[in-house]
Amino acid sequence: MGCLGHEAWKRGGIGKEMSVYKHILVAVDGSEIADHALKEAIALGADMHADLRIIHVIDEVPLIVWAAAYSSLDRVRESYRKSAEKILDRAVAAAQGAGLKADSRLLDNVTFGTRVGELLTQEAVAWPADLIVIGTHGRRGFSHMVLGSVAETVVRVASTPVLLVRGQ
Repeated sequence: MGCLGHEAWKRGGIGKEMSVYKHILVAVDGSEIADHALKEAIALGADMHADLRIIHVIDEVPLIVWAAAYSSLDRVRESYRKSAEKILDRAVAAAQGAGLKADSRLLDNVTFGTRVGELLTQEAVAWPADLIVIGTHGRRGFSHMVLGSVAETVVRVASTPVLLVRGQ
């Protein structure tokens, strides 16, 4: 890898110019990659005595289209909300179990044209976060073009430093 990360910082491999993060925002979606990002955020938070804000975004725009054709939007929305709350509860419990002060926010994206990554960066500014931690699948080529990337959007629009965590 081309950059020094958290482990190098812990070993003293990064000089005094290293920022100390006191408010770390981490995005979770229940995926294995998001779990890796959460673990990294917890480790950084513990080392730096930081608070964590754990975010999950329900992207309702595709749900609206899907539910209109196949089911009741209210039932689909409620199902997604319950799942998201469980994801956030587990993440907050993990952070608090590591001795961190942590809270969570469940955001809804209901506006066509608004990207999930934009909502994450808006929350980072509003809180305010010193660092955003987000997992990335590292997709390339056709799958990246079709699926896009929340992490890429965050990196492009964030005014806050961003730590990308790749899945293992």
